[in-house]
Amino acid sequence: MEKLVIIPTYNESENIKAILHAILGMQLNFHILVVDDNSPDGTASLVRDMQKDYPGQLFLEVRQGKLGLGTAYIFGFKWAIDRDYRYIFEMDADFSHNPNDLERLYQTCVRNADVVVGSRYVKGGETVNWSRYRIGLSKGGALYTRVLTWMPVKDPTAGFICYRKEVLETINFDQINFVGYAFQIEMKFAAWKLGFRVVEIPITFVDRKYGTSKMNKNIVKEGILGVLKIQWQSMFKNYRKKVRNNYVAASPLPAEVLG
Repeated sequence: MEKLVIIPTYNESENIKAILHAILGMQLNFHILVVDDNSPDGTASLVRDMQKDYPGQLFLEVRQGKLGLGTAYIFGFKWAIDRDYRYIFEMDADFSHNPNDLERLYQTCVRNADVVVGSRYVKGGETVNWSRYRIGLSKGGALYTRVLTWMPVKDPTAGFICYRKEVLETINFDQINFVGYAFQIEMKFAAWKLGFRVVEIPITFVDRKYGTSKMNKNIVKEGILGVLKIQWQSMFKNYRKKVRNNYVAASPLPAEVLG
């Protein structure tokens, strides 16, 4: 198996069919796993209906409740590793991430990276339909993260990502503690600390048109406090050993990071 896109969902009935058709309609051999947290709006039922049209390409796993973004991705990562997918993607369901950029992430990962981040804050990246407050909060969080962790990633909370399987095999998911923005930060930080090569490419992030944003005060709070915890663990608790799995998957590329 080559390419799997993981899409976590909770109440995404207004978006899910369109995003799945957009990805699978490109006919670029992407498979999709939807991890649904038992959405009361019927998101999972819509995916089941579509599975008839895309046998062997579209998969669905329904969990028993709203357990958080981070745990949904970790569930998907383990599912992908068990089925030997080589490149595993994170992506939102609401078209804030453009499906056409998936191939760019993939090709960059194949050529010269272990982790590829679709970035709003490298040259050529941008956000659309965001308020000044939201832009300020996001950019401020990115700067705060870089200053505290020294991680040379300009968009550390980005959620549009391609991982080589070897990266996810090496990270000890039991030691990833967060579920919101801090989850995205900690995954990148763990990959960087383990010596994997992280590359950012520019994307245009478009705010959702349909459905409700999952952003809330608790997620922002987790991001602020989580960065402090991540750096504290890194400085005083042998973080690299803590987040390394019991076996070491060799990175196919030099251990360097491009910011």
